[in-house]
Amino acid sequence: MSEPFIVEIWGEPAGIVLREGNAFRFHATAHPFYELENIHFNTPGHARLAAARLHHGRSRALHAS
Repeated sequence: MSEPFIVEIWGEPAGIVLREGNAFRFHATAHPFYELENIHFNTPGHARLAAARLHHGRSRALHAS
């Protein structure tokens, strides 16, 4: 079994990434990161970047209202 990688965005837990073969599967732990649930990434860093972009997009939408 592989070591889990914990993904945090600005101190908020976003999910856990586990190696599956040559990819890393994202397991979300909080909203809005559920959109990334079960998506495969090439590296844990790519998973963190996707979570950060999702968080940033959500933050911008809330401030635009």
